[in-house]
Amino acid sequence: MSRCQNRGALVRATLAAMTDAFAVTATDGAARAGVLRTAHGDVPTPAFMPVGTKATVKSVDPDELRALGASIVLGNTYHLHFRPGEELVEELGGLHAFMGWDGPILTDSGGFQVFSLRDTLLELDDDGATFRSVYDGRPERFSPELAARIQERLGSDVAMCLDICLPPGSSRAELEEAVRRTTLWAERQRVLPRAPGQLRFAITQGGLDTELRRRSSEGLVPLDYDGYAIGGLSVGEERTAMFEATTAAAAFLPEEKPRYFMGIGDPEGVIEVISRGVDMFDCVLPTRTARTGSALTWEGRLNLRNARFARDPRPLDESCGCPACTRFTRAYLRHLVNQEEILGLRLLSLHNLRFLIDLVAAARQAIERGELSAWRADALARLRPTTMEQP
Repeated sequence: MSRCQNRGALVRATLAAMTDAFAVTATDGAARAGVLRTAHGDVPTPAFMPVGTKATVKSVDPDELRALGASIVLGNTYHLHFRPGEELVEELGGLHAFMGWDGPILTDSGGFQVFSLRDTLLELDDDGATFRSVYDGRPERFSPELAARIQERLGSDVAMCLDICLPPGSSRAELEEAVRRTTLWAERQRVLPRAPGQLRFAITQGGLDTELRRRSSEGLVPLDYDGYAIGGLSVGEERTAMFEATTAAAAFLPEEKPRYFMGIGDPEGVIEVISRGVDMFDCVLPTRTARTGSALTWEGRLNLRNARFARDPRPLDESCGCPACTRFTRAYLRHLVNQEEILGLRLLSLHNLRFLIDLVAAARQAIERGELSAWRADALARLRPTTMEQP
């Protein structure tokens, strides 16, 4: 068999495998429970994806991630492209082997970094974006083709299309242009080569504008991607408006495909987007919050630097089974945080991830029972009194 025939057989096998990539197993209102099937295993949805920007979830070992209940993690195309480079990752067996994680991996396209690091953007046109690298300041360029090629070589299970993510307050004309170019780029990426078994998701844009969200979806859904993300939200806009836009954006997407909200990870936000029909989400919040010395709990967000925890003998959360809660007191964790001991930040990272993963698992169970509305009301009532405790 020739090389071209081999390649053709591989492509046909890959496309066949992707036809059954997602199944909805239960619904409750707009909310769904389901299963995303990938080359490295099934992902029960709703699913929170811990963020491993540079091929590591900060301070957390892959075995610890499994023990916490994580079923999929996220890697960052922009950062891995510059350090250490997709060629090296491919040479060493792909991203799974490189980072020692044998479960599913989703890689974003790098678009958020290109457009959110506003001072680095140099030029934008229909072919791609030119920007200065955050690593050395040199001019670099991302195109839809390059973003797809990087992710093909990384070998992730889910690859994201390159899109244009604008900040809140952008004009309608700017949002219209972002929708147009994001759709144009998605049309080009649909037929590009991908790693064996790799799924590819397109990303809708349009900000808070319902009409532009509809227009974005109408341009992308006929392309028949494996899944669709809701992009351009959770970038600083007002929360109520963000959730309303999420409701509208999700309703425009196909019921039989997974829906991914990019960049949300606070407990209230996760509950709200699940109730609006979102299946997947990611955020650095659990580990970033841990590195500031704060814990996510059913009492709200606890700042362990606070003196009121100096003699507190209780665990962070009575119902949590993470290493921090099963072995250590709030007083001890406060001591570690205030003394800048690495163990304290690691334990808080483990706890925050476990808390969010358990929260999402509980939401899934409520959907399967047909009791999401009651569960949601109870969960929000427990979280809201002190959710944003300040230092």
